[in-house]
Amino acid sequence: MSTTPDTAPAASAPNPQGGGEEQQKLPLFALLALATAVFITSLTETLPAGLLPAMSQDLRVSQSATGQTVTVYAIGTALTAIPLTAATAGWRRKKLLLTAMAGFALANTVTALSSVYELTMVARFVAGVAAGLAWALLAGYARRMAPVHLQGKAMAIAMAGIPVALSLGVPAGTFLGDWLGWRVAFLSMTVLTVVLLVWIFVGVPDFPGQERGERPKLLRTLTIPGVSPVLFVTLVFVLAHTILYAYIATYLKDLGLGGSTGLILLVFGAASLASIWIVGAQINRRLRGLTVGGALLVAVASLLLAVLSDTTALVYVAAVLWGLGWGGVPTLLQTAVGDAGGESADAAQAMLVTLWNVAMAGGGIAGGILLDTLGSASFPWTVLLLLLPVLAVVLHARKAGFPAHRPAAEAPVPVAKA
Repeated sequence: MSTTPDTAPAASAPNPQGGGEEQQKLPLFALLALATAVFITSLTETLPAGLLPAMSQDLRVSQSATGQTVTVYAIGTALTAIPLTAATAGWRRKKLLLTAMAGFALANTVTALSSVYELTMVARFVAGVAAGLAWALLAGYARRMAPVHLQGKAMAIAMAGIPVALSLGVPAGTFLGDWLGWRVAFLSMTVLTVVLLVWIFVGVPDFPGQERGERPKLLRTLTIPGVSPVLFVTLVFVLAHTILYAYIATYLKDLGLGGSTGLILLVFGAASLASIWIVGAQINRRLRGLTVGGALLVAVASLLLAVLSDTTALVYVAAVLWGLGWGGVPTLLQTAVGDAGGESADAAQAMLVTLWNVAMAGGGIAGGILLDTLGSASFPWTVLLLLLPVLAVVLHARKAGFPAHRPAAEAPVPVAKA
């Protein structure tokens, strides 16, 4: 998950009512490089979800212990995203992004080659640190590339890597791992990162870091109406999703569907892409309704898995409903916290990415405990239970947090000074 406390102004801010054709265009080549960085880092975080049995056998530890490779990655991000971002705030953006991605490639290579569980966990932690540092600057980096009236679209393009990674990347990684082995899946991440480093070096513009006085006050942002409800929903919704998603290969294996893990994840991914499209088309007018609908769809999917998982066709139906409910959630929550934060939107986003990764770490830990004590059948019931407070908070936060109409959507497009 990605966001940024970067509040530096855009490099250029042309008048949206004029200024020539070139000023109206987004730097797509550069933005797609950022989207690829988001894709690679997001995919690597959750890639073990589809590869747990094979990784567990190779590393000679239990599947619940192997599941902690997701947890430790998220811990690395959650613990270091904000402090490292503050420590490197003065760095030039391109240098910082190249450094973060190079560290990420190194950590992924060690993960792919390691046969020692403890070394694998250290490499995953380092990968999480590098990814968190990259995530903390990417959205702001994208915003600074674009004219003011296109900054939202620029951020959406850069952040598209998150849902694409979850919806298509993990199924593809699972197929690759089943075909050539899980180590090849991780090595492919290194190869993609090396290509990306060249892409960034050649095609992404550079920007200066921040002056000390420009850096946001994060804790003060919690007092802004609407921010806390969105952060709570983020924490609990992502926790619920991760408990099942991080152990989906084990869950399906216990159902006798281990050989269909890649296909079921692909069905989930296709439904997630449909959800992304629907949310993108309707979010300006229906943010609240889409958030409620997403939570309800995931709840129904969990209920199907809890009571009717012995019917294979209904497992696929549940995967469709889960994907439709979850696919647009990153966009919905980022938009909601940005709207609620107002002038402190970037600080609110920085807190969201930290809580997102805390939730992913918590989901890996909680899922491992549930697997060892109650078995994988407890996963869908736990997801269903956690979604109850999510729905309650979204429904209650009708004035700030999840309003019926987005304030930003109703406001006129700002005209920046040339």
